Amino acid sequence: MRRLRVSPRRAWLARMASLCALASLAPYAHALTTTAASPDPDALSPQQSAAFRAWFARIVDQQMRRGPTPRWTQRDCAGLVRFAVGETLRPHDTKWLRANGMTSLADTSSMPPELQLSASQRTIANRWTQLDGSTGAYASAIALIQRNSRFVSKDVNQALPGDLLFFDQGDDQHLMIWLDRYIAYHTGTVTPTDTGLRAVAVSDLMQWKDSRWQPLDGNPNFVGVFRLDFLTP
Repeated sequence: MRRLRVSPRRAWLARMASLCALASLAPYAHALTTTAASPDPDALSPQQSAAFRAWFARIVDQQMRRGPTPRWTQRDCAGLVRFAVGETLRPHDTKWLRANGMTSLADTSSMPPELQLSASQRTIANRWTQLDGSTGAYASAIALIQRNSRFVSKDVNQALPGDLLFFDQGDDQHLMIWLDRYIAYHTGTVTPTDTGLRAVAVSDLMQWKDSRWQPLDGNPNFVGVFRLDFLTP
């Protein structure tokens, strides 16, 4: 009898479905992870993680309000995440603020606290784990989820700013970014009149006409909320 081959992505999604089913039976959904990994020596502390979330949300919001910076070149849903992570881990000195259009009094007066990072922590954005186990500055949407994040829940009420909402539409996977006040994402398509950036209220997405994009527990296309591995908690 011929054996059917199951793709790594499908096998992982099946494993996630099993974990989600267990989560509905157990009160410890936060402990579910896609793989058993050893502690990352470069993981951010709770204080660093809080500052990271604030800067990350600020940088994504800046792209939404003012349009994408020319320095963000790989413009799709995963590219937005990689860009925002990279910029969040940079020193936010006067040169950086000027380059990002954040030198006005209104901007500088509400800046988050600066991250106090080690030299190694600043290189996290250049060490994404690929699906094949190699590392580099690039990671696809599914690699960001499967190899660089941990499952939180299928309940978006458990999401924190900077968490990722992952949708699987068969041949296409998509990420959205939870910013608390709203959800941000990139469509993956750019035209002369459309940056591809979108912002949608949580309540609106919950009732989206195309139910495949509703972040609800009963939606099989919504895999769940994920958190970047280097953040604590």
